[in-house]
Amino acid sequence: MQRNPTRAVRIGDVTIGAGHPIAVQSMAATKTQDVAATIRQVQLLEAAGADLIRIAVDSRKDTDALAKVAEHATRPLTIDLQENYRLAEVVAPWVAKLRYNPGHLYHHERDRPIRDKVAYLAETAATNDCAIRIGVNCGSVDPDKLEQFPADDSISPMLASALEHCELLDDLGFERYCVSLKDSDPNKVIEANRRFAAQRPDVPLHLGVTEAGMPPEGVIKTRIAFEQLISSGIGDTIRVSLTLPFDDKGDEISAGRQILDDIEAGRFRSVPEYRPEGLNIISCPSCSRVENEAFIDLAHQVRDVTAYAKAHSITIAVMGCRVNGPGETDDADLGMWCAPNFVNLKRGPELIGQFPYDAVLDVLREEVDKLIAQETA
Repeated sequence: MQRNPTRAVRIGDVTIGAGHPIAVQSMAATKTQDVAATIRQVQLLEAAGADLIRIAVDSRKDTDALAKVAEHATRPLTIDLQENYRLAEVVAPWVAKLRYNPGHLYHHERDRPIRDKVAYLAETAATNDCAIRIGVNCGSVDPDKLEQFPADDSISPMLASALEHCELLDDLGFERYCVSLKDSDPNKVIEANRRFAAQRPDVPLHLGVTEAGMPPEGVIKTRIAFEQLISSGIGDTIRVSLTLPFDDKGDEISAGRQILDDIEAGRFRSVPEYRPEGLNIISCPSCSRVENEAFIDLAHQVRDVTAYAKAHSITIAVMGCRVNGPGETDDADLGMWCAPNFVNLKRGPELIGQFPYDAVLDVLREEVDKLIAQETA
Protein backbone atom coordinates (compact mmCIF):
# COMPACT_ATOMS: atom_id res chain seq x y z
CA MET A 1 0.00 0.00 0.00
CA GLN A 2 1.06 3.59 -0.57
CA ARG A 3 2.60 5.06 2.59
CA ASN A 4 2.68 8.72 3.56
CA PRO A 5 5.98 10.32 2.40
CA THR A 6 7.33 10.80 5.91
CA ARG A 7 10.98 11.41 6.61
CA ALA A 8 13.15 8.75 8.24
CA VAL A 9 13.66 8.90 12.00
CA ARG A 10 16.25 6.59 13.54
CA ILE A 11 15.62 5.20 17.04
CA GLY A 12 18.61 3.10 17.99
CA ASP A 13 18.79 0.29 15.45
CA VAL A 14 15.19 0.89 14.33
CA THR A 15 14.21 3.41 11.67
CA ILE A 16 10.62 4.53 11.23
CA GLY A 17 9.13 6.53 8.38
CA ALA A 18 10.29 6.83 4.77
CA GLY A 19 8.77 3.47 3.87
CA HIS A 20 10.51 1.45 6.60
CA PRO A 21 8.52 -1.40 8.19
CA ILE A 22 5.99 -0.29 10.80
CA ALA A 23 7.62 -0.83 14.21
CA VAL A 24 5.65 -2.48 17.03
CA GLN A 25 6.25 -1.34 20.57
CA SER A 26 4.97 -1.69 24.11
CA MET A 27 5.60 -0.24 27.56
CA ALA A 28 6.93 -1.81 30.73
CA ALA A 29 4.14 -2.04 33.28
CA THR A 30 6.20 -2.57 36.39
CA LYS A 31 7.38 0.10 38.81
CA THR A 32 10.63 1.35 37.30
CA GLN A 33 12.32 1.36 40.71
CA ASP A 34 11.69 -2.38 41.00
CA VAL A 35 14.76 -3.17 38.94
CA ALA A 36 14.43 -6.95 38.90
CA ALA A 37 10.76 -6.84 37.89
CA THR A 38 11.38 -4.22 35.22
CA ILE A 39 14.29 -6.17 33.74
CA ARG A 40 12.04 -9.22 33.59
CA GLN A 41 9.29 -7.14 31.97
CA VAL A 42 11.70 -5.85 29.32
CA GLN A 43 12.90 -9.38 28.63
CA LEU A 44 9.31 -10.61 28.26
CA LEU A 45 8.57 -7.86 25.74
CA GLU A 46 11.78 -8.60 23.85
CA ALA A 47 10.84 -12.28 23.72
CA ALA A 48 7.44 -11.29 22.30
CA GLY A 49 9.21 -9.45 19.48
CA ALA A 50 9.03 -5.81 20.54
CA ASP A 51 10.93 -3.42 18.28
CA LEU A 52 10.92 -0.66 20.90
CA ILE A 53 10.18 -0.65 24.64
CA ARG A 54 9.02 2.35 26.65
CA ILE A 55 9.74 2.93 30.34
CA ALA A 56 8.43 5.79 32.50
CA VAL A 57 10.53 7.91 34.83
CA ASP A 58 9.20 10.45 37.30
CA SER A 59 12.01 10.84 39.85
CA ARG A 60 15.74 10.48 40.37
CA LYS A 61 15.14 7.07 41.92
CA ASP A 62 13.49 6.05 38.64
CA THR A 63 16.45 7.30 36.64
CA ASP A 64 18.90 5.39 38.84
CA ALA A 65 16.86 2.25 38.27
CA LEU A 66 16.64 2.87 34.53
CA ALA A 67 20.41 2.85 34.19
CA LYS A 68 20.49 -0.64 35.70
CA VAL A 69 17.61 -1.86 33.53
CA ALA A 70 19.20 -0.49 30.35
CA GLU A 71 22.28 -2.65 30.89
CA HIS A 72 20.10 -5.73 30.33
CA ALA A 73 18.01 -4.46 27.38
CA THR A 74 18.73 -5.65 23.86
CA ARG A 75 16.05 -3.52 22.15
CA PRO A 76 16.07 0.29 21.99
CA LEU A 77 14.44 1.94 24.99
CA THR A 78 12.15 4.94 24.91
CA ILE A 79 11.85 7.00 28.04
CA ASP A 80 8.48 8.41 29.04
CA LEU A 81 9.16 11.75 30.72
CA GLN A 82 6.42 12.78 33.08
CA GLU A 83 6.04 16.24 34.63
CA ASN A 84 9.74 16.61 35.45
CA TYR A 85 11.17 17.24 31.99
CA ARG A 86 14.56 18.05 33.53
CA LEU A 87 15.19 14.35 34.05
CA ALA A 88 15.89 14.12 30.31
CA GLU A 89 19.59 14.83 30.66
CA VAL A 90 19.96 12.11 33.30
CA VAL A 91 18.21 9.36 31.31
CA ALA A 92 19.20 10.29 27.75
CA PRO A 93 22.53 8.40 27.84
CA TRP A 94 20.62 5.15 28.42
CA VAL A 95 17.84 5.40 25.84
CA ALA A 96 17.24 5.91 22.13
CA LYS A 97 14.19 8.20 22.28
CA LEU A 98 12.73 10.80 24.64
CA ARG A 99 8.95 11.00 24.77
CA TYR A 100 7.41 14.12 26.29
CA ASN A 101 3.84 15.34 26.57
CA PRO A 102 3.36 19.03 25.67
CA GLY A 103 0.57 19.17 28.22
CA HIS A 104 3.01 18.37 31.03
CA LEU A 105 5.69 20.94 30.29
CA TYR A 106 3.95 23.65 32.29
CA HIS A 107 4.17 21.72 35.59
CA HIS A 108 7.81 22.60 36.33
CA GLU A 109 9.42 26.03 36.07
CA ARG A 110 6.12 27.63 35.12
CA ASP A 111 7.73 31.00 34.42
CA ARG A 112 10.12 29.51 31.87
CA PRO A 113 8.92 29.81 28.25
CA ILE A 114 7.80 26.56 26.62
CA ARG A 115 10.19 27.20 23.75
CA ASP A 116 13.12 27.18 26.17
CA LYS A 117 11.99 23.85 27.60
CA VAL A 118 11.65 22.33 24.15
CA ALA A 119 15.08 23.71 23.22
CA TYR A 120 16.53 21.98 26.28
CA LEU A 121 14.93 18.68 25.25
CA ALA A 122 16.14 19.02 21.66
CA GLU A 123 19.69 19.82 22.75
CA THR A 124 19.68 16.91 25.20
CA ALA A 125 18.41 14.54 22.51
CA ALA A 126 20.93 15.71 19.94
CA THR A 127 23.84 15.45 22.37
CA ASN A 128 22.89 11.90 23.31
CA ASP A 129 21.94 10.59 19.84
CA CYS A 130 18.25 10.32 20.77
CA ALA A 131 15.08 10.80 18.79
CA ILE A 132 12.05 12.58 20.28
CA ARG A 133 8.35 11.73 20.35
CA ILE A 134 5.86 14.54 20.85
CA GLY A 135 3.14 12.58 22.67
CA VAL A 136 -0.20 14.37 22.80
CA ASN A 137 -2.87 12.68 24.92
CA CYS A 138 -6.56 13.55 25.10
CA GLY A 139 -6.58 13.57 28.91
CA SER A 140 -3.66 15.93 29.42
CA VAL A 141 -3.77 18.55 26.69
CA ASP A 142 -2.00 21.88 27.18
CA PRO A 143 -4.54 24.07 29.10
CA ASP A 144 -3.75 27.04 26.86
CA LYS A 145 -4.86 25.06 23.83
CA LEU A 146 -8.07 23.89 25.48
CA GLU A 147 -9.11 27.50 26.01
CA GLN A 148 -8.84 28.24 22.29
CA PHE A 149 -11.55 25.83 21.15
CA PRO A 150 -15.14 24.95 22.07
CA ALA A 151 -15.50 22.60 25.01
CA ASP A 152 -17.04 19.90 22.82
CA ASP A 153 -14.05 19.89 20.42
CA SER A 154 -11.38 17.65 21.92
CA ILE A 155 -9.48 17.02 18.68
CA SER A 156 -8.51 20.56 17.64
CA PRO A 157 -6.60 21.32 20.89
CA MET A 158 -4.59 18.11 20.48
CA LEU A 159 -3.83 18.94 16.87
CA ALA A 160 -2.87 22.52 17.67
CA SER A 161 -0.52 21.36 20.41
CA ALA A 162 1.19 18.79 18.18
CA LEU A 163 1.62 21.23 15.29
CA GLU A 164 2.99 23.91 17.59
CA HIS A 165 5.65 21.60 18.99
CA CYS A 166 6.59 20.38 15.53
CA GLU A 167 7.17 23.99 14.55
CA LEU A 168 9.22 24.60 17.70
CA LEU A 169 11.51 21.65 16.94
CA ASP A 170 11.75 22.61 13.27
CA ASP A 171 12.77 26.16 14.19
CA LEU A 172 15.44 24.71 16.48
CA GLY A 173 16.80 22.63 13.60
CA PHE A 174 15.83 19.32 15.23
CA GLU A 175 14.00 17.05 12.77
CA ARG A 176 14.53 13.64 14.32
CA TYR A 177 11.11 13.40 15.86
CA CYS A 178 7.73 11.71 15.50
CA VAL A 179 4.28 12.55 16.85
CA SER A 180 1.41 10.70 18.50
CA LEU A 181 -2.18 11.87 19.00
CA LYS A 182 -4.09 9.48 21.22
CA ASP A 183 -7.64 9.15 22.50
CA SER A 184 -9.73 6.32 23.91
CA ASP A 185 -12.24 6.78 21.07
CA PRO A 186 -11.01 5.15 17.83
CA ASN A 187 -12.99 7.66 15.78
CA LYS A 188 -11.16 10.57 17.36
CA VAL A 189 -7.82 8.82 16.86
CA ILE A 190 -8.66 8.39 13.19
CA GLU A 191 -9.75 12.00 12.72
CA ALA A 192 -6.86 13.51 14.67
CA ASN A 193 -4.22 11.55 12.78
CA ARG A 194 -5.82 12.13 9.40
CA ARG A 195 -5.92 15.86 10.02
CA PHE A 196 -2.34 15.92 11.24
CA ALA A 197 -1.07 13.84 8.31
CA ALA A 198 -2.80 16.19 5.88
CA GLN A 199 -0.93 19.16 7.34
CA ARG A 200 2.40 17.48 8.13
CA PRO A 201 2.79 14.46 5.83
CA ASP A 202 6.54 14.61 6.43
CA VAL A 203 6.34 13.73 10.15
CA PRO A 204 6.22 10.02 11.14
CA LEU A 205 3.25 9.07 13.30
CA HIS A 206 3.07 6.72 16.26
CA LEU A 207 -0.44 5.24 16.38
CA GLY A 208 -2.37 4.05 19.40
CA VAL A 209 -5.77 4.06 21.07
CA THR A 210 -5.10 5.05 24.65
CA GLU A 211 -7.09 3.34 27.40
CA ALA A 212 -8.33 0.84 24.83
CA GLY A 213 -9.24 -1.45 27.72
CA MET A 214 -9.20 -5.21 28.07
CA PRO A 215 -9.09 -7.81 25.33
CA PRO A 216 -10.96 -8.55 23.19
CA GLU A 217 -12.72 -5.16 23.21
CA GLY A 218 -9.46 -3.24 23.48
CA VAL A 219 -8.00 -5.06 20.50
CA ILE A 220 -11.15 -4.39 18.48
CA LYS A 221 -11.05 -0.64 19.19
CA THR A 222 -7.38 -0.49 18.27
CA ARG A 223 -7.84 -2.59 15.14
CA ILE A 224 -10.54 -0.23 13.90
CA ALA A 225 -8.26 2.80 14.20
CA PHE A 226 -5.25 1.03 12.72
CA GLU A 227 -7.17 -0.44 9.79
CA GLN A 228 -8.58 2.93 8.81
CA LEU A 229 -5.29 4.81 9.19
CA ILE A 230 -2.65 2.35 8.00
CA SER A 231 -4.70 1.39 4.95
CA SER A 232 -4.61 5.11 4.07
CA GLY A 233 -0.82 5.19 4.37
CA ILE A 234 -0.81 6.82 7.81
CA GLY A 235 1.29 5.34 10.63
CA ASP A 236 4.93 4.40 11.10
CA THR A 237 4.99 2.73 14.52
CA ILE A 238 2.19 1.33 16.68
CA ARG A 239 1.26 0.27 20.18
CA VAL A 240 -1.76 -1.75 21.24
CA SER A 241 -2.51 -0.44 24.76
CA LEU A 242 -4.29 -3.12 26.78
CA THR A 243 -5.15 -3.62 30.43
CA LEU A 244 -3.23 -6.83 31.11
CA PRO A 245 -1.46 -8.63 33.95
CA PHE A 246 2.23 -7.77 33.94
CA ASP A 247 3.25 -11.22 32.70
CA ASP A 248 0.94 -10.90 29.68
CA LYS A 249 2.16 -7.54 28.35
CA GLY A 250 3.77 -9.34 25.44
CA ASP A 251 0.22 -9.88 24.14
CA GLU A 252 0.28 -6.22 23.08
CA ILE A 253 3.09 -7.06 20.66
CA SER A 254 1.31 -10.17 19.35
CA ALA A 255 -1.92 -8.23 18.83
CA GLY A 256 -0.09 -5.46 17.00
CA ARG A 257 1.68 -7.83 14.64
CA GLN A 258 -1.55 -9.72 13.94
CA ILE A 259 -3.32 -6.48 13.02
CA LEU A 260 -0.46 -5.46 10.72
CA ASP A 261 -0.42 -8.89 9.07
CA ASP A 262 -4.17 -8.75 8.50
CA ILE A 263 -4.01 -5.27 6.99
CA GLU A 264 -1.20 -6.29 4.65
CA ALA A 265 -3.19 -9.36 3.59
CA GLY A 266 -6.37 -7.34 3.08
CA ARG A 267 -8.20 -8.99 5.98
CA PHE A 268 -10.28 -6.13 7.38
CA ARG A 269 -12.69 -6.59 10.27
CA SER A 270 -13.90 -3.04 10.81
CA VAL A 271 -16.46 -0.72 9.33
CA PRO A 272 -15.60 2.86 8.39
CA GLU A 273 -16.70 4.24 11.75
CA TYR A 274 -16.75 2.76 15.25
CA ARG A 275 -19.97 3.73 17.01
CA PRO A 276 -20.25 1.81 20.27
CA GLU A 277 -23.75 0.84 21.27
CA GLY A 278 -24.63 -0.15 24.79
CA LEU A 279 -22.17 -0.44 27.67
CA ASN A 280 -18.68 0.88 26.87
CA ILE A 281 -15.83 0.22 29.30
CA ILE A 282 -12.53 1.96 28.74
CA SER A 283 -9.46 1.31 30.86
CA CYS A 284 -5.87 2.46 30.61
CA PRO A 285 -3.07 0.06 29.76
CA SER A 286 -1.29 -1.44 32.75
CA CYS A 287 1.94 0.57 32.87
CA SER A 288 4.52 1.73 35.39
CA ARG A 289 2.37 4.76 36.27
CA VAL A 290 -0.29 2.50 37.80
CA GLU A 291 -0.56 3.37 41.49
CA ASN A 292 -1.77 -0.08 42.59
CA GLU A 293 -1.59 -3.30 40.62
CA ALA A 294 -5.04 -4.14 42.05
CA PHE A 295 -6.36 -1.75 39.37
CA ILE A 296 -5.92 -4.50 36.77
CA ASP A 297 -8.13 -6.95 38.66
CA LEU A 298 -10.61 -4.16 39.37
CA ALA A 299 -10.98 -3.35 35.66
CA HIS A 300 -11.87 -6.97 34.92
CA GLN A 301 -14.28 -7.07 37.86
CA VAL A 302 -16.01 -3.92 36.59
CA ARG A 303 -16.67 -5.63 33.30
CA ASP A 304 -18.14 -8.67 35.08
CA VAL A 305 -20.34 -6.87 37.61
CA THR A 306 -21.79 -4.47 35.01
CA ALA A 307 -22.49 -7.08 32.35
CA TYR A 308 -26.20 -6.83 33.16
CA ALA A 309 -26.15 -3.26 31.78
CA LYS A 310 -24.72 -4.20 28.38
CA ALA A 311 -27.78 -2.96 26.50
CA HIS A 312 -27.59 0.53 28.01
CA SER A 313 -25.56 3.44 26.64
CA ILE A 314 -23.23 3.92 29.59
CA THR A 315 -19.50 4.61 29.48
CA ILE A 316 -17.38 3.56 32.46
CA ALA A 317 -13.71 4.59 32.63
CA VAL A 318 -11.31 2.68 34.87
CA MET A 319 -8.01 4.56 35.15
CA GLY A 320 -4.96 3.36 37.04
CA CYS A 321 -2.63 6.38 37.17
CA ARG A 322 -2.53 9.88 38.58
CA VAL A 323 -1.15 11.37 35.35
CA ASN A 324 -4.08 10.75 33.02
CA GLY A 325 -6.68 9.40 35.45
CA PRO A 326 -8.26 12.66 36.65
CA GLY A 327 -8.77 14.17 33.20
CA GLU A 328 -9.73 11.05 31.31
CA THR A 329 -12.52 10.05 33.69
CA ASP A 330 -14.27 13.41 33.30
CA ASP A 331 -15.86 12.50 29.97
CA ALA A 332 -17.22 9.13 31.12
CA ASP A 333 -20.64 8.65 32.68
CA LEU A 334 -18.89 6.94 35.58
CA GLY A 335 -15.17 7.16 36.22
CA MET A 336 -12.90 5.24 38.55
CA TRP A 337 -9.54 6.89 39.16
CA CYS A 338 -7.50 4.41 41.17
CA ALA A 339 -5.14 5.80 43.82
CA PRO A 340 -2.68 3.64 45.83
CA ASN A 341 -5.13 2.78 48.62
CA PHE A 342 -8.56 3.85 47.40
CA VAL A 343 -10.62 4.50 44.29
CA ASN A 344 -12.02 7.90 43.35
CA LEU A 345 -15.49 7.22 41.96
CA LYS A 346 -16.80 10.01 39.74
CA ARG A 347 -19.96 10.87 37.87
CA GLY A 348 -18.54 12.84 34.98
CA PRO A 349 -16.25 15.47 36.54
CA GLU A 350 -18.10 15.27 39.89
CA LEU A 351 -16.49 13.22 42.68
CA ILE A 352 -18.99 10.83 44.27
CA GLY A 353 -16.51 9.68 46.91
CA GLN A 354 -13.36 7.73 47.71
CA PHE A 355 -13.82 4.03 48.42
CA PRO A 356 -11.62 1.03 49.30
CA TYR A 357 -10.85 -1.29 46.42
CA ASP A 358 -12.98 -4.03 47.99
CA ALA A 359 -16.01 -1.76 48.47
CA VAL A 360 -16.17 0.40 45.36
CA LEU A 361 -17.93 -2.16 43.15
CA ASP A 362 -21.08 -2.11 45.27
CA VAL A 363 -21.27 1.67 44.96
CA LEU A 364 -20.54 1.45 41.24
CA ARG A 365 -23.52 -0.90 40.75
CA GLU A 366 -25.76 1.56 42.57
CA GLU A 367 -24.63 4.35 40.25
CA VAL A 368 -25.13 2.18 37.16
CA ASP A 369 -28.66 1.40 38.36
CA LYS A 370 -29.35 5.13 38.72
CA LEU A 371 -28.20 5.78 35.16
CA ILE A 372 -30.34 2.94 33.85
CA ALA A 373 -33.33 4.34 35.70
CA GLN A 374 -32.73 7.76 34.18
CA GLU A 375 -32.36 6.27 30.71
CA THR A 376 -35.58 4.30 30.94
CA ALA A 377 -37.64 6.94 32.74
